[in-house]
Amino acid sequence: MTKIDLIKDNIDNLTTLWKTVASPLLSYHQNDFLEFSQIKNSGWPNRLWFREDITEENLPQILETMNQNPGLVIPYWDIFGSNSNEIFEKNGFNVRIQLMAMFLKLNKKLPLQNKLTFRRVLNEEDAKTWSDIYPLSFSYVISKETLISNYENVKFYLVHFDEKPIGTLTLFQTEKTMGIHGVGVIPEMRKKGFAEEIMKFAINEAIDADCEYAQLQASALGKGIYTRLGFEDLFLITNYQLT
Repeated sequence: MTKIDLIKDNIDNLTTLWKTVASPLLSYHQNDFLEFSQIKNSGWPNRLWFREDITEENLPQILETMNQNPGLVIPYWDIFGSNSNEIFEKNGFNVRIQLMAMFLKLNKKLPLQNKLTFRRVLNEEDAKTWSDIYPLSFSYVISKETLISNYENVKFYLVHFDEKPIGTLTLFQTEKTMGIHGVGVIPEMRKKGFAEEIMKFAINEAIDADCEYAQLQASALGKGIYTRLGFEDLFLITNYQLT
């Protein structure tokens, strides 16, 4: 697969996930060149994105959409070679977080230490627990309703250690690509190798699902683990919000 294909698959997996989780809650919208998903009482996805590069002419519609839907974040894919991100930087946007899009060609399954147990979220009690512990790893909430509306569409996992919920994982498949999202470990259980164990489980699940590639978007915090597991950099995603 070419780098261009891998980039397209990474963006497709991520944006299809945002569209998929928001659609049952009637929270996905498409308008000319832009799309956005914003779920009430949830900090995610709440993204506004574009399939193509943008120009200054697109700015009024972007600003109007963001003013009508406060809290939206714009992920800018650094793939166009046009510096069009300067449109945001000159017009009152600031950088919320930068992520590195990464991929792994899947081949052999990885040995697990079996210290952790993984339970797919398929009931309201687990959805509430997942939603409660997720913000301990990330700076935003994913509502319980988002999970309940998407049991079939997305694989949300609660990760347990000694029967205590300590982490989260989200898997979302598009064709032969498995997107690995929401890998989190609560602060008091970090530095024990659990995040790497969660990743190995995710990679094995992707192989079992007959995927050829795993794709993710890494924060600075997780990038070292992913690189160690063989993931390679694809492109930078800069997330912008209006100040």
